[in-house]
Amino acid sequence: MSNKSDSAEQNTRITHEQAIQNGMLIAYHAQQTPDAIALIATGKEYTFQQFNARINQLARVLRNYNLGEGDAAALICTNRAEFLEAMFATARTGIRITPINWHLTAKEINYIVENCEAKAIIGDAALSEKLQQVGEQFPQIEAKLSVGGAIEGFTGYDALIETQESSNIDSPCMGGQMLYTSGTTGFPKGVYRKPGAAARAGQEHLAKVFDFKPGNDFSSITGPLYHAAPLAFTCTLPLNMGMGVLIMEQWDCEEFLANVERHKVTHTHLVPIMFHRLLALPEDVKAKYDLSSLRFVIHGAAPCPVHVKQAFMDWVGPIVWEYYAATEGIGTMVPPQVWLKKPGTVGNPTLGALKVVGEDGNEVPTGEIGTVYLKAPDQGKFQYFKDDGKTDKAYRFGGEFFTLGDMGYVDEDGYLFLADRSSDLIISGGVNIYPAEVDAVLLHHPAVADVATVGIPNSEWGEEVRSVVLLKNTDEASEAMSAQLVAFCLEDLAKFKCPRKIDFVDQLPRYDTGKIIRRQVREKYWQGVDKKI
Repeated sequence: MSNKSDSAEQNTRITHEQAIQNGMLIAYHAQQTPDAIALIATGKEYTFQQFNARINQLARVLRNYNLGEGDAAALICTNRAEFLEAMFATARTGIRITPINWHLTAKEINYIVENCEAKAIIGDAALSEKLQQVGEQFPQIEAKLSVGGAIEGFTGYDALIETQESSNIDSPCMGGQMLYTSGTTGFPKGVYRKPGAAARAGQEHLAKVFDFKPGNDFSSITGPLYHAAPLAFTCTLPLNMGMGVLIMEQWDCEEFLANVERHKVTHTHLVPIMFHRLLALPEDVKAKYDLSSLRFVIHGAAPCPVHVKQAFMDWVGPIVWEYYAATEGIGTMVPPQVWLKKPGTVGNPTLGALKVVGEDGNEVPTGEIGTVYLKAPDQGKFQYFKDDGKTDKAYRFGGEFFTLGDMGYVDEDGYLFLADRSSDLIISGGVNIYPAEVDAVLLHHPAVADVATVGIPNSEWGEEVRSVVLLKNTDEASEAMSAQLVAFCLEDLAKFKCPRKIDFVDQLPRYDTGKIIRRQVREKYWQGVDKKI
């Protein structure tokens, strides 16, 4: 490790504009309201002053490894304070950080670490067995830090932090983040935007929409921080605005309700499966807690049945805001008052335009279903990291619009209703799963001749993964073979991506080009189901 040290420390007061430009907003709030609670995580409270001090210490650690502007770091960490320390330390040192889904296998994590060109890995000791394998794959990466305990081949995070000064670092530089989203090719792609004015404008717009009131409001993070929406909407954005946040280590219905009452939570992000489980609580449990502080429940990530969302608002009030978005960008948003008048809509476009396009490439009339194209921002458009071809294909209409592959229609007032999704994407419990990844694994099994993985209805999760397989020897079809193939998937894929069961068929439908007609495979499972996802 290098002995490189900082130059003279920055002891002058930071203006708000300087803080925005250099990724120093936490430092600004530490200066303005040092004793205000910034973060509650793993049973500890951190004031803005304490939180900023640890961010500065980690920033120095990273600089001591000669990491800075243009370099990349990978973060594989459960919901804990160090996750956010890493996010904000890289934000002020010019480093591009990639939070990685820790449910992935070591093999899947290795692909992302290599693809994002990480020069540092920050890993959680709770995942030590998996991360030791990752560390062994990258012996050339010197900066491997273990959080919350020891990982063989990693250096202790806290031990390094404690050796560093806590004052604001000299010469801060705005960093960025790059999350990965699976692609139809089966390989995840980094979705990258250059940090700058466009990102700041987007944050300021959302802060106004969600009516953040620093000093009074408090946010609760309910889902994994590696997910783009909870990370942005109820974590980094509120903190940057000077609000405090509470991180739940894992989801628990009654703990969530207790947190709302205890900490007077005003903002949170939920996914439909959380609505389901909260509504299923006994009436005496639901009545036990005071939820009157809640002003904004933000939801998305998966379609929500109209009756479930209506029942949830009957309980907590008309405070549920829905968005339609992906890692690539936000498309639409709908406030509760509008949704109650137009149940099922996902809103109108946040950037003022969208297109619904037919198979001929032309816009379709009002009320007719087509592929939904969203307006890209004038500045700060996303790009797929190291894949110009995929980036170019994502945009159409002069590079001004992009699609997530979803189908829908616009009503006479310009509100979007999603009719169905592209046949590939599966959303289970708010998590995106691309069947090409599952297909690719199953096709390696010596008994499998052909396969099509689809999402089938699941009342709790929205969809579950089901693989439909053509065996080389159809006589081998059995429950035992189904179990064998599921176990085979678990060797290479995270559990949430794997089929719960295998169905066997004598043939699978394909186009003349050879591409699987996944829609036809999927249709039989959705017959008689009111809401198609």
